[in-house]
Amino acid sequence: MIIQAYYPRLGGAERQLASLAPLLKNLGVEIQIFTRKYDRVLAPFEIINNVPVYRLPVPGPKPLAALSYSISAMPMLAKLKPDVIHAHELLSPATTALMAKWLFRTPVVAKVLRGGELGDLAKLKNRAFGGSRIESIKKGIDSFVVISTEIDNELEAIGVPKEKRIFIPNGVDPDRFAPGDKSDLRHSLNLPDDVIVVYSGRLDPEKRVIHLVEIWKEVIKKHPAATLLILGAGTEGEALKQLAGAKVRFEGNVRDVAPYLRAADIFVLPSSTEGLSNALLEAMASGLAPIVTSVGGATDLIRDGENGILIPPDNQQAILSSLLILLDNIELRMRFGVTGRKLVEKNYSLSASAEKLNALYRQLWKPSLPDK
Repeated sequence: MIIQAYYPRLGGAERQLASLAPLLKNLGVEIQIFTRKYDRVLAPFEIINNVPVYRLPVPGPKPLAALSYSISAMPMLAKLKPDVIHAHELLSPATTALMAKWLFRTPVVAKVLRGGELGDLAKLKNRAFGGSRIESIKKGIDSFVVISTEIDNELEAIGVPKEKRIFIPNGVDPDRFAPGDKSDLRHSLNLPDDVIVVYSGRLDPEKRVIHLVEIWKEVIKKHPAATLLILGAGTEGEALKQLAGAKVRFEGNVRDVAPYLRAADIFVLPSSTEGLSNALLEAMASGLAPIVTSVGGATDLIRDGENGILIPPDNQQAILSSLLILLDNIELRMRFGVTGRKLVEKNYSLSASAEKLNALYRQLWKPSLPDK
């Protein structure tokens, strides 16, 4: 597995990989993770939850860092001799994987993490030699893991054949993320025993959490007992705290978001761009009523008016009006929660994702036969 960052960072891609690792191991897949040594205090090698993690040096500006990352991986890959390389993103991870394929003839899987204006392909198109890199990726990658219709359409548009595009969405553990007794949970988490709206994820510009924080003062004019709970950290964290008014709580990077989700009623994801949000899957599995912008995989998950509300990105009035609808209607919230959980249980379980990945790896695996 080649990924830009890994624990202790807590982004969606990192959390998804960490959740899949033990399930893949149970299916007989031995995992090694290559990532960036993005902090000098981190060890170059560590075993995290029984998975070996190698952190590669990334000195200097971005182009030099990317080159160092790729080159330093080669002798380690030569020694480990993996059967399959899985790149998580079409940038440096895919470049590294293709270099290894050229040297060692190792089959390569690439997961496209995000589509849209900040997606993998959009970033490549805006970089030096972007066109030639896209051509190399299109021809060299053996299979693409697709997590949303948006990404599938983008890959089709650049000429990736259908048989190379394998739909394996992100998954969630429906036993860990499940509805629970809100009253007891709120007491144990020191949360108010009234309606709670939650956001879970990074506090970075593309998440547009600022839109949610800014309209909250209008929400509490009509629902003064409601609380906005924000889970996560990021570049906008301090600015958002300065902007926030009454009834907004910042919990930071909590170790386990599951109890907070079970304690809440409504989940809001106001992002301008997404892949397939793990936070949304977790919220739906927990029985929350979601309000989500119509970007990325949200349009695959949310059937507007049936299991949630889809709103246009960058539209604060839509966030406000949707929140007021759900805050006024507990029956609608409960119906969205029940319907959404059923969909996640049926189509987006973590175990199903692991089984599909295992099947893909074994399809690409070319074991060496003993000499006669």
